[in-house]
Amino acid sequence: MKKWLGILLTMLLMVSCSGPPAPGGEPEGKGEPKRESGKEETVAKDIVTGLRVPWSLVVTEQHFYISERGGAIVEVARPRGKLIRQKLKLNKRVHHEGEGGLLGIAAHPDFDNNGLLYAYHTYRDEGNRRNRVILLKREAGVWREQKALLEGIPGGFIHNGGRLGIGPDGKLYITTGDAGEEKNAQNLDSLGGKILRMNPDGSVPEDNPFPGSLVYSYGHRNPQGLAWTEEGELYSAEHGPSGAESGRDEINRIEAGKNYGWPLIIGNEKKKGMVSPQYQSGEQTWAPSGLAHLDGKLYIAGLRGEQIRFFATDKNRTGKSFTGKGRLRDVVAADGTFYVLTGNTDGRGTPRTGDDRLFKWTP
Repeated sequence: MKKWLGILLTMLLMVSCSGPPAPGGEPEGKGEPKRESGKEETVAKDIVTGLRVPWSLVVTEQHFYISERGGAIVEVARPRGKLIRQKLKLNKRVHHEGEGGLLGIAAHPDFDNNGLLYAYHTYRDEGNRRNRVILLKREAGVWREQKALLEGIPGGFIHNGGRLGIGPDGKLYITTGDAGEEKNAQNLDSLGGKILRMNPDGSVPEDNPFPGSLVYSYGHRNPQGLAWTEEGELYSAEHGPSGAESGRDEINRIEAGKNYGWPLIIGNEKKKGMVSPQYQSGEQTWAPSGLAHLDGKLYIAGLRGEQIRFFATDKNRTGKSFTGKGRLRDVVAADGTFYVLTGNTDGRGTPRTGDDRLFKWTP
């Protein structure tokens, strides 16, 4: 009896001495963001179900527009209308294979008056995969190509980039992947592994960092998220390496003309003339796609991570914000709330009844 009393007393002392976790959680690792204690409570409501491999979301005053990788745009009247799937009429056919297809879409800065959408899609060119940026306008229920702004962007079975975003300067920003060819990212003569910046008409802005070039930043592997803070700072979300060094997904603060290191540095590695990420996932894998910003926090939609993770832009802290819906492809902040696209039908997820979906989410 005395023996058991002694063991019980020892266990009680161990528990009492360990104490509660420190406020803000423990560090994930050297140079990595600290976890928040717990996660934000969320309320999520279905807006649309039955989407087919959705990739990008545009929110306007009247409608949601959703790109589907097979080559369609879904229109839904706000706040919760009927799904209308609309075909594309393009000069070059959408090539949906691997990570390619119809990817990013973005509303023209004067969309309310001209009804133009930018789109980024994969196509075949003499047997090679390429990507292009085009202008679309809906005519008689079909989105017709009006103009090709940029063609010949390196494409591949993997790493096509594809996110489009209109910056506070009114310019169109475009993420491109290295297309599985690492050397593209460091080659300023290649459009692969870059963030590009163009005028709304497709021309090169005079204040781009490399004269006569659309390249805004380079040394990227496969960036799929873009977001701006209220102060106009640009951030991107980017996939880290695969294989034995998997993880090390990145959140980068993007500055004109800077080299973000791929494939010469990964994670928190440093090298002269190259920029290390503001946040990186260490040995975890987020597989970040869409990126949004609201009230001093960045929010990334995680594919393999199956979560939205938030990051405070003014301190080194992160936490989970949205889980339980599977793979998440895009997140958009609008009117003080968020809209989230799932990505469970992309061949790498486990589709559930009603997938894929668009959610309205209030953290």
